[in-house]
Amino acid sequence: MFPAMRRSDKALPEREVSDMLQHCTSGVLALCGKDGYPYAVPVSHVCDPESKKLYFHCFREGYKLDLIRQNDRVSFCVVERDDVVPEEFATHFRSTVLFGRARIVTDDALRRHALRLLNAKFSPQYPEQGEKEIELSWERVCVVEITPEHITGKGVPK
Repeated sequence: MFPAMRRSDKALPEREVSDMLQHCTSGVLALCGKDGYPYAVPVSHVCDPESKKLYFHCFREGYKLDLIRQNDRVSFCVVERDDVVPEEFATHFRSTVLFGRARIVTDDALRRHALRLLNAKFSPQYPEQGEKEIELSWERVCVVEITPEHITGKGVPK
C-alpha cells in the first residue's frame, strides 16, 4: 500500500525516527487538494509520547481544514538535517515521512491535552501564561490530530 524506500540502506531505525518526530519543531503537511493540485503547508507540531499521534493547532476555518474534511489521508515530512556537501555532490540529511489520517479534534479534553502538549514543547518556561492563552483562544482554536499509518526515516551520517 505504501511505497517501498528505494535506498533501504539509508533507512533509520524506528527509535531515531520517533525521536525526530518528538524533537523537530515543524514539518510540512501535505493534503489532497481540490482540482487535483496537492497542497503542502508548514505546521508546528507536537508528537504525543503516549499515543504517538501528532497534533497541531490552527484557526477554526481555512483551506487545510476544508481539505481534511474532504479527504483525511495526509502525509507529513520532517527534515532534521540538510547539509549540502559540494565536494561530494551530495547532501547529508536526516528526514522522516509519515502517512496517516488527520481529523479535527472535537473532544474538549483531548483538545486541551494537545494544546498543553504544544505549550510544553514550545513555551515550557511559561506554563501559567500558556494556560491563559488556551483559555483566551479556546473559541478560535482548532486542533488537528494525525494518526500515523506508516512512517519511514532516511538519513546519511555526517
